[in-house]
Amino acid sequence: MKSLLFGPAGIPNSTPDRNTVNGIKHVKKLGLGSMELEFVRSINISEKLAPQVKKTAEDEGIILTCHGQYWVNLNASDNDTLEKSKKRVLDACRRASDAGVWSICYHAAYNMGMEPKKVYENVLKVMKELSGQLKSEGNKIWLRPETAGKLSQFGDLKQMIDLSMELDNVLPCIDFAHHHARTNGKCSSYEKFAEILEEIEKKLGKEALHNMHCHAEGIEYSEKGERNHLNLKESDFNYKALMKALKDFGAKGVVTCESPNIEEDALLMKKCYDGL
Repeated sequence: MKSLLFGPAGIPNSTPDRNTVNGIKHVKKLGLGSMELEFVRSINISEKLAPQVKKTAEDEGIILTCHGQYWVNLNASDNDTLEKSKKRVLDACRRASDAGVWSICYHAAYNMGMEPKKVYENVLKVMKELSGQLKSEGNKIWLRPETAGKLSQFGDLKQMIDLSMELDNVLPCIDFAHHHARTNGKCSSYEKFAEILEEIEKKLGKEALHNMHCHAEGIEYSEKGERNHLNLKESDFNYKALMKALKDFGAKGVVTCESPNIEEDALLMKKCYDGL
């Protein structure tokens, strides 16, 4: 990546005749640089449509990312659930790649009351298998386990970085608002954002800062973590401090906005970033 791009999580709300192809074109008109395909409930791009999505993004100069299905638990003790989860990840990666997606994120697992070390070992084992399968198919999509907003979910910052250190085609998807929620409101300052970026650079190298797929949005939380997403101006999430940290560290890649007003807050962050 040559710069830091901003875009919505899904088809912009203001898109006329809302569909994926029109959404990509509308992202371009808005002056944004990326769009995330939302496979969160199902793979909603058909095999037939995928090449058209890819060509549209290429023609418009828009970078595509993807959010995989919610129904994934790579720490499932039930073998049927685990096999279905693995299939969902692979199916999403395959269709996303056909649609020209550069990077796919997903919530990897639930803790299921297990010790963190055991959960990590289970997830790592499965991710090695998934990563190897994709590489054997020639699928070059980046796998991005995402920092999770709820304490019941696998996905703190250290775990995401550790997974990325062990697997070649894996890097973390840092959802900065999720991290803020997971720490019960203790990660929304320039210093805290800088600590995250410093840790990424220390453990994964500067190249990881130049290959970022991250999320930012307003968020409501409790002592158990994330409750729901909010618009930035309705939240205590300090997006201005995040923009400054990303600028100071020379971050490149994509910032996807998951606020309810997806394109408005994406534009708000871009304006703030560009003004620094």
